[in-house]
Amino acid sequence: MTMGEKLVFLGDSLTEGGDWAARFPNDEVVNLGVGGDTTMDVLARIDDVVAADPDSIVLLIGTNDFASKRSVEQVVRNIETILVDLRRLLPGVRLLLQSIAPRDVEYSARIQDANRHLRQFAATVRAQYLDLWPALAVGDALDPDFTEDGLHLTTAGYDAWVSELEPGLERLREEPPMSRPITIIRPSEAR
Repeated sequence: MTMGEKLVFLGDSLTEGGDWAARFPNDEVVNLGVGGDTTMDVLARIDDVVAADPDSIVLLIGTNDFASKRSVEQVVRNIETILVDLRRLLPGVRLLLQSIAPRDVEYSARIQDANRHLRQFAATVRAQYLDLWPALAVGDALDPDFTEDGLHLTTAGYDAWVSELEPGLERLREEPPMSRPITIIRPSEAR
């Protein structure tokens, strides 16, 4: 595995709560996770990501949107816009989009619907997609062994996440960085 990359973790409290520097000690880690963030909040913070000038970005966002009663379409469109903006502003960056993580069963159908759309979209912006569901869910909900509140992760939950993330990052790092900008149609223009 390539060592010494600048790795930005971008997302909400699930990202914020991860001790990524300890888990990836050979990289320069920047944790841009902010508790309570929605997709709109991440869109508003894109400049912070650009300023960090990362080699790779690991994105996990969306669960708070569902708690705020946003539709699957709104969540997917916002995440697509985040990815398009990151690709446009940082054309050489490696992007790893993680599936929206499982939580209480009441959110399951909408989260899984959004994840199906995101999995299909990721390749259009040369992002890799990492499905966290098999590692973190039991049936249609977050594994109760990995949480105390149905949303936030315990150390065991982060261990399960990292068991998927490590090989996902290895695959990502095997990708050559993009050497030139690509033309991307914004999700709003594609309709």
